[in-house]
Amino acid sequence: MLLKFAIQDFLDDRKFKNVTPKTIESYKNILKHFLDFCNENEILNVQDVTPNTIKKYLLHCQNKGNNSTTTNTKLQRIRAFFNYMIEIEVINKNPAEKIQRAKEDIKIDVFSDYHIKQMLNYYRRIKQREKAFYAYRDYSIIVTLLGTGLRLSELCSLKWVDVDFVNQTITVFGKSRKRETIPITEKLVKELSSYKLYCEQYFGAENLSEYVFTNRYNKQLTPNAVQNVFKRLAKIMNFKDVRLSSHTFRHTFCHRLAMSGMSAFAIQKLMRHQNINVTMRYVAMWGNDLREQNDKYNPLNNLDI
Repeated sequence: MLLKFAIQDFLDDRKFKNVTPKTIESYKNILKHFLDFCNENEILNVQDVTPNTIKKYLLHCQNKGNNSTTTNTKLQRIRAFFNYMIEIEVINKNPAEKIQRAKEDIKIDVFSDYHIKQMLNYYRRIKQREKAFYAYRDYSIIVTLLGTGLRLSELCSLKWVDVDFVNQTITVFGKSRKRETIPITEKLVKELSSYKLYCEQYFGAENLSEYVFTNRYNKQLTPNAVQNVFKRLAKIMNFKDVRLSSHTFRHTFCHRLAMSGMSAFAIQKLMRHQNINVTMRYVAMWGNDLREQNDKYNPLNNLDI
């Protein structure tokens, strides 16, 4: 079977299985790049792809500047494609099956108290001076992300009916199209209540959008729009030591939970990781921080022994 037709068949199958548009786009881009590489090397059929072909492709990507995380993502997508080829009986064995993931040098950025105060104070000043809609919204976005660790897609799809002000919970539509309910703090309840009241006054109570976060035309905010918000804010803040993105807020949320001494199981539930091993990776990353905290607060420090 020709690779180009096999890839299209695979993408059609993903759409049929209701995979998210974002994931399908990822498959499409990676597999097209892989197809181009194979064509350049005169490998036209699915059956002609060998483990060595895939290794050479990943090495080619590394030489083009891809880091370990990116090449591992490409390997994961290619492996899924060949699993489908086995499923429809085009091949008997997955050529990507035994290729090991590259070791990743993982450095996760998190915001300090200084970063957080600088961002919130910036929007507070605009709220006071200009009463601008975007300042109220963006301030609430930051507080929501810091208080929940929501993914960008979850933030954008959050609706007012998902926010239970009485029981202090929000229900999110997370990965694998799974709805989950998580607790929120009284601080966040007050912030969202205040923001909702502002939106009712700004747009009119009868015109309140079903979505919590909208643009100034009262349309649902897109992930791309939020990314642009953070790009603009990054230029203004000019932080040298941390990347200003939605995922950094999620990492910060997880970091603060781990540093507080919360159990990995509880962190897993709040982060909504499907696998506890993912949570443990994050917790393990901050081992040095735990050592520093131990050196600073260990009870033996203040005992005269």
